[in-house]
Amino acid sequence: MQPRISRTISAGAYADPSFSTAVIDWQQSHGRHALPWQNTRDAYRVWLSEIMLQQTQVTAVIPYYQKFLTSFPDVDALANASSEQVMSHWSGLGYYTRARNLHQCARRVVAEYGGKFPSDPELLADLPGIGRSTAAAISAFSYGTRAAILDGNVKRVFARVFGVDGYPGSKPVEDQLWRRAVDLLPLDGIERYTQGLMDLGATLCTRSRPDCSRCPLAERCVALATDRVDLLPVRKPKKAVPQRQTAMLVVVDQGHVLLEQRPDSGIWGGLLSLPEVDALAPADIDDENDSTVFKQRLEQALAPFGVPVSCARLTPFSHVFTHFKLQISPYEVRLSRRLDRVGQDSHVWYPLQGLADAPLPAPVKKLLLALFRDEDLFASARTAR
Repeated sequence: MQPRISRTISAGAYADPSFSTAVIDWQQSHGRHALPWQNTRDAYRVWLSEIMLQQTQVTAVIPYYQKFLTSFPDVDALANASSEQVMSHWSGLGYYTRARNLHQCARRVVAEYGGKFPSDPELLADLPGIGRSTAAAISAFSYGTRAAILDGNVKRVFARVFGVDGYPGSKPVEDQLWRRAVDLLPLDGIERYTQGLMDLGATLCTRSRPDCSRCPLAERCVALATDRVDLLPVRKPKKAVPQRQTAMLVVVDQGHVLLEQRPDSGIWGGLLSLPEVDALAPADIDDENDSTVFKQRLEQALAPFGVPVSCARLTPFSHVFTHFKLQISPYEVRLSRRLDRVGQDSHVWYPLQGLADAPLPAPVKKLLLALFRDEDLFASARTAR
């Protein structure tokens, strides 16, 4: 069998046909070939997987991907779904802006492109939630377009192989990496090359404990030759993580819990969550339940729904977001009499037996399921599932 030569039409400073040849040959023999979204040219399935895989590992994505396809088998079905349905299917996967953008993107593809994703990476990148790298991946896998990707895995591979100093998220370093990514593109085999870069970063050139002994690029790797594998890519400069505090109210009455629809923008946008009130200063936490200020906040927040007669403090916990840490103090509240009306359109009395499938943030769902796991309603719900 004749060895395949990877041709390139790039004349850039970083052009090197042997690089793409090594990646393509390795992917063909050792890469991943049986992921649920592989072996298809269906742009909808490729797009769905690429959005889900943003900042999320493959093992976590697979069950969500399969569930999405069962409920929304094509872009028309997703576009016609309600926001609550989409958020419910995404609940637990995190980075909820992706879900909102996913829904908006599906609607635009249907409205502007007749339900067919465009093949031009620039048109794809103009759609909600699709940046330059994701657009290139969708176009390459769906249409064979010769376009460069540069996700986190690829940045790590390039930084190590070519000994690129500097934080990859800074514009000068990122611009240099993009030039490399474009110049190194092969003329043939773009799908296998693109998948190969992803596979290398995900399985061998990992952030910790990289398996350099099996890497097809080891002989040319500057980081390995200079004993800097653990130092590259350069990590983002550390900043103090801001901390915020809130008190969440678990208001239960007649087999229902009071939930609030969060705004589309901001954390947990579009999801249901527990009503919140401002927490007191950390020094006052021990006495918070007896605090007149806290009782006033509690009564004011719940005035449209009933009069609280008990308020039991639950175990506090924290949740880390990308840019800050949220310290959460939960309270279980009981009402003397629930008002017939739900005070605001953004609130709903949600049945306890439906919480397992509710569009809730993962830490809130975990709290509620743990709190009510011994109730008969949950026992019957688990049996039904």
